[in-house]
Amino acid sequence: MGGGSWKSSDWESFKSVSGISHARSAHDIYKIHSTKKEYLPYGVMRESRSTEEHPNSTPIIIGLDVTGSMSSLLKIMVDKLGETMTQIYKRECVADPQICFAAIDDYITSENECLQVTQFESDIRIAEQMRELKFIERGGGNNWESYALAWYFAARHTDCDAFKDGRKGILITIGDDGCQPTISKEEVKTVFGDDLDSDMSRDELLSEVNRHWEVFHITMADGMSYTEELDEEWEGILGNHSIVVKDADKIPEVIVSLIERLAGTDLSTITKSWDHSTGLVVADALKNFDLALSGGKTGLVEF
Repeated sequence: MGGGSWKSSDWESFKSVSGISHARSAHDIYKIHSTKKEYLPYGVMRESRSTEEHPNSTPIIIGLDVTGSMSSLLKIMVDKLGETMTQIYKRECVADPQICFAAIDDYITSENECLQVTQFESDIRIAEQMRELKFIERGGGNNWESYALAWYFAARHTDCDAFKDGRKGILITIGDDGCQPTISKEEVKTVFGDDLDSDMSRDELLSEVNRHWEVFHITMADGMSYTEELDEEWEGILGNHSIVVKDADKIPEVIVSLIERLAGTDLSTITKSWDHSTGLVVADALKNFDLALSGGKTGLVEF
């Protein structure tokens, strides 16, 4: 998958036809009432392929928390999807980006619906498929959501040509809750159809997914479930790949800036490319990651 290229004209047309331009909330955008089978990861393999059109495909997975407290994030991501994609291409953050969206809830309450994944795409199909994901709105009231299942998907249910070239994909999950310490063999069987001999620890899974993916988590500091303890929790899990954003409205710009910084552009140049208020949010969100890349500290968790 991943043919075609993102065009601003296609996005403007899609906004008009879909009604996104006039949406007041996430419910006005995500109108699917039952999960679509084609977006459930059970027994599937998502492919990111290099072609003559896109010879150096870069797979990017953006995992959105679709529990009840995330309504504002989901609307922001759709509202700004056009600008996000335009900026990724304009800034040439990575070669031939191919985007897959994942919708993440909690296995405890959502079982086989707790993870939905689109195809890897490069054109307006990114928006079309994103809008067809179901806004689950459940969550489990257990201090975490099933973000680690997005890691499992990336590790074992993606087939990307970039890996064959020795290049990593980029996996970014976004939410306002913690991460489960273990994924059980029962949930892996239910969600993916895979048979495991035993449960997997979070660290074991992260070690595996890190072989082919740069793994980040963005914590929404203005999310309903957020507490300051989450910052320490995620930093303990991901080190400087844990990103805290204090203004959810700027998360799309932070994602673009994170990808651009990962590609080697210095943070000062990135922040100056945005308006003043956006630049301040980006600088604050990426300060620890920037220090690590600059040799200021080695907060990255090694696997």
